[in-house]
Amino acid sequence: MPTKLYSSIFPSIFFLSLIFLFLYSTFLPLYTNNDSSSLPTNKFLPSSSPPCNLFKGHWVFNSTKGKPFYDDTCPFHRNAWNCLKNKRDNMGIINSWKWVPKDCKLERVDPWRFLGLMRNRNIGFVGDSLNENFLVSFLCILRVADEGAKKWKKKGAWRGAYFPKYNVTVAYHRAVLLAKYKWNPKQSVVSDEDELKGIYRVDVDILADEWSSIADFYHVLVFNTGHWWGYDKFPKETPLVFYRHGRPISPPLGLLDGFKVVLENMVHHIQKEVPKNTLKFWRLQSPRHFYGGDWNENGSCLFDRPLEEEQLDLWFDPSNNGVNKEARTLNHLIKEAVQGTDIQLLDLTYLSEFRADAHPAIWLGKKDAVSIWGQDCMHWCLPGLPDTWVDVLVQLIHNSFETG
Repeated sequence: MPTKLYSSIFPSIFFLSLIFLFLYSTFLPLYTNNDSSSLPTNKFLPSSSPPCNLFKGHWVFNSTKGKPFYDDTCPFHRNAWNCLKNKRDNMGIINSWKWVPKDCKLERVDPWRFLGLMRNRNIGFVGDSLNENFLVSFLCILRVADEGAKKWKKKGAWRGAYFPKYNVTVAYHRAVLLAKYKWNPKQSVVSDEDELKGIYRVDVDILADEWSSIADFYHVLVFNTGHWWGYDKFPKETPLVFYRHGRPISPPLGLLDGFKVVLENMVHHIQKEVPKNTLKFWRLQSPRHFYGGDWNENGSCLFDRPLEEEQLDLWFDPSNNGVNKEARTLNHLIKEAVQGTDIQLLDLTYLSEFRADAHPAIWLGKKDAVSIWGQDCMHWCLPGLPDTWVDVLVQLIHNSFETG
């Protein structure tokens, strides 16, 4: 009888044991992995990498795309870029193109949410006028969330704004070479054949004054340089001459080698002096679209639609030696300089290469501007392409700071 009872109960016990082991192994992780490191934090934490590549994609015409956040009345406009005020043709079409990244979605900036994220924090742009172009778009967009925004020019800033509702400052520091440079006129005549009028001395190891004391003020910094590094800006009659430790570098450096040395020194300074918890970006080159000649050779950009992808290499590949080749050439050197640092690349070059249609061109706001300066195929109409740059930057800032 006991043997029969045991033989009838044992299968039931064995089956119940299996169920217990299954349940134990299933629910144990819920109790053993709940440590403090998995809980959200109320501090801003740098993200290891953005979730997707916003820089590769294509432009899609979207006639139902939302209107720009601002118009020609934004108080932060610069006249030559205020294409609505200057009655540039096709502004509605220019602002109907939408950038669509290949593998993810680019959200349109929410000015209220973004200023809330940045409350009690500051954003700085350092570089040439293309970063100023970027800044003006940013200010006009953010002003929608705080119409009490006031112009701000402190700490060496060229221009900027303070948003009192959120205690946020966004400003631009003009430093076209990033390094300190100054004009030294020619002291004596060497010969009648000497065409040298003087030199621009560049101290590769000294910051331009305009941004030398901002390291502790900004929580996000966006750097650039590049558009002044050309022989059209510094011809042989007025060249750049590079100095280190107060003495001319010997043998003398050419323009691109000088650019590399300045980059190395500026990146070293940023890594050493700018706080580690400051979010740092380096914006790669904004491409130009001069057709038929450079800016001082009657180059033009009267296009009514973006370029096609198969046209880009023809326009911008350095091997083709066109007038717009410098962007990709300088980008290569910039990428080398920032490699291995905590400076993120803001690679807006490719998405901007398409937009030959989006420059001020002949609509510059002054009667004689074109005859004096030529068409502007370098800067961008506002509202316009830089509004997309803002969308990208804001999404990267959101991705880089995680809140609890």
